[in-house]
Amino acid sequence: MAIMKISAQFRSISGGITAVKGFVAAGLYSGIKKNGKPDLALIFNKNTCTVAGVFTKNRFCAAPLLLCKKHLKKGRGQAIIVNSGNANAFTGKRGLDDAKAMATATAQQLGIDKTSVYVASTGVIGEALPIDPIIAAIPNLVDILSRKGSFSAAEAIKTTDTFAKEIALEGRVGEQKIRVGGIAKGSGMIHPNMATMLGFLATDVNMTQPLLQDALKEAVDGSFHRITVDGDTSTNDMVLLFSNNQKGKTINKKGPPFRDFVALLKAACLSLAKMLVIDGEGATKCIEIRVTGAKDNQSAQSIAFAVAQSNLVKTAFFGEDANWGRIVAAIGNAGVKVSPEEIHLSFGDLPLVHEGKFMGKAAESKVAHYLKNKELQLNIALSSGKGCAEVWTSDLSLDYIKINALYRS
Repeated sequence: MAIMKISAQFRSISGGITAVKGFVAAGLYSGIKKNGKPDLALIFNKNTCTVAGVFTKNRFCAAPLLLCKKHLKKGRGQAIIVNSGNANAFTGKRGLDDAKAMATATAQQLGIDKTSVYVASTGVIGEALPIDPIIAAIPNLVDILSRKGSFSAAEAIKTTDTFAKEIALEGRVGEQKIRVGGIAKGSGMIHPNMATMLGFLATDVNMTQPLLQDALKEAVDGSFHRITVDGDTSTNDMVLLFSNNQKGKTINKKGPPFRDFVALLKAACLSLAKMLVIDGEGATKCIEIRVTGAKDNQSAQSIAFAVAQSNLVKTAFFGEDANWGRIVAAIGNAGVKVSPEEIHLSFGDLPLVHEGKFMGKAAESKVAHYLKNKELQLNIALSSGKGCAEVWTSDLSLDYIKINALYRS
């Protein structure tokens, strides 16, 4: 089972977010991070783009998100300025002033309206943003903007990430070839409704803002909202989609071409989302949990997340222990009516529980060997209906505790 496999209907291309015509990007060190690694990124298109966005549902929304939500009301934009190393969250009026200052300084350097600049921050919560070095670095950041700058931007938005995350896909949408490119960051505090993750995407489709917003929401619901690392939802997180509205690539209603575009966008989002899980803090395993035969899709999703969020299940995966009792216990905690005798469990194509009964030590031995792989699939088959869902999670290791215990050190 290949976690990162791309659908055959789409072609993976190089370039990340700058694979889409007109987009340039850059990243550099501005002085925020103590380790001297890149901490400031910029994405820009000289033409006005249509913008869609989804944001964290944490009640304590960080200052940059408050500003982005305001700018999104007009549905247009040209730039995204992002800092890592400081979340600018829970910072009161000063935090909002600093987010506005980032937008204003970026707009002045690019020669655009400040409401066309979206701002994002990620890092430690509750500390004032070191705004002066950020403002001082923006002219240099603008100077190095490049069609080859996607990777440097992806590097600059990392926090505890161990690798930069970018994707670019091309696929046929109706009669046209459409591109979607993107970058993301995230490793911990990963859970549905956004978490400590940022995602920035670009496309060349020509679509109204309401349609683009619907497409992004559907794609995110099937990707970033189907992953969990540690069950925590953060204060800062968002996914933004910019479209440069290329002529001849118009979609003006929800028909087959719209469905094709959503599929392409979802594929890009899902690729980035799986990278977040693979790079989960301290993770040694990436696990796909697939539920079939549930009463309905919502029931299937509830069961999948109950298993994916169970610390006992996650630690068993880390220990490469086929402890199926923890899995059925998690299913029983999902709030979904399931009879024990309808539960079938298999790991990859290796069955372990049939009609609620353990299939014996020989079957367990095969599963134990399978669990040594880094990419795993747990199949939960029921007989209540046609509901199905897929969720991706990581294991819970000793390193997760070390990383988060020492995060501010």
